[in-house]
Amino acid sequence: MTNHAFYMELAIQNAQAMKGQTDPNPLVGAVIVNDSRIVGIGAHMKTGEPHAEIHAIRMAGEKAQGATIYVTLEPCSHQGRTGPCARAIVEAGITTVVIATLDPNPLVSGRGVKILEDAGVQVITGILEEDSRKMNEVFNKFIVEKTPFVTLKSGITLDGKIASHAAHSKWITSADARADVHQLRTENMAILVGVNTVIEDNPELTARIPNGRNPLRIVLDSTLKIPLAAKVVTDKLADTWIFTSAHYDQEKKEALENLGLTIFHTTDLKHVDVKEVVQILGEKSISSLLIEGGGTINAAFLENQLIDKAVIYIAPKLIGGKTAPTFMEGTGIELMSDAVELVDTDIQKIGKDFKFVGYPSYKQEKVEG
Repeated sequence: MTNHAFYMELAIQNAQAMKGQTDPNPLVGAVIVNDSRIVGIGAHMKTGEPHAEIHAIRMAGEKAQGATIYVTLEPCSHQGRTGPCARAIVEAGITTVVIATLDPNPLVSGRGVKILEDAGVQVITGILEEDSRKMNEVFNKFIVEKTPFVTLKSGITLDGKIASHAAHSKWITSADARADVHQLRTENMAILVGVNTVIEDNPELTARIPNGRNPLRIVLDSTLKIPLAAKVVTDKLADTWIFTSAHYDQEKKEALENLGLTIFHTTDLKHVDVKEVVQILGEKSISSLLIEGGGTINAAFLENQLIDKAVIYIAPKLIGGKTAPTFMEGTGIELMSDAVELVDTDIQKIGKDFKFVGYPSYKQEKVEG
């Protein structure tokens, strides 16, 4: 590993430690090196707070003069709630900037580099670029498309079931896998289920880990049949938004709103339009969405090409049953050539189970909303 890669890896590790805290902003880490010694290190910790470069510069103090800074994302060039980091780097006397990736926003990409180069600062780009892109896959989509990065999560048996034919599902996966799911929940801004999941399981949909944040809870409910006594309605552990169709119960809507819930209705007369759901969430600055629905909900998102990533926990169990529900239902495809392939896949063992991660590769353009 080159020196550049070594220090950039440290910057990436520092950024990753903030996962689940910065959204909708990106994860960014910075390391300042002077005379082969680390003199400053920083990470962006929360929206509205100083960026990684500023933390590192403050730590380095006078030792930033003549130093090299390693940054996982192109330093910003605009004046927002915090000042432009590119100018702060110049003012600190740093002479070399090593960047993993340029800003993915085409409206500002390259502007930070231009400020630095115009000031005589040497700029090197592309160091551990792919690692940085993968770390910020949520931000990279949201900043360009203004819709959330959607992750499908499911816990299944080896034969693809999410429950027995008698609707019994506790527990398919091990405690180790379930703990990993709670980490996944705290890393996402919102979690989504269908109303049938709420009726059958009465889940809390929270992240039960130390210092974890609970995601915003989204329920798809076409007619507002959600029980008023459901935990997601009454427990106040996190906000709950309900998306319904144009065919909703007005009295139930008023009752839910009186209990503090927020109701949105999409235009479809019978079913919640998932494309509209994703669009509305983007407008509300929700940059990441975790789907923990049943087969019908999962299929609706897949058929509309809305799933960006799949995280499937597979238990080495077989339960069978023609009527036992699977995690992907809907109409399905006719030809194997039309199957959605998952690419850039990875699999790891967690306790007794296996965690599969992959990214859907859609053969056609996304369905226009």
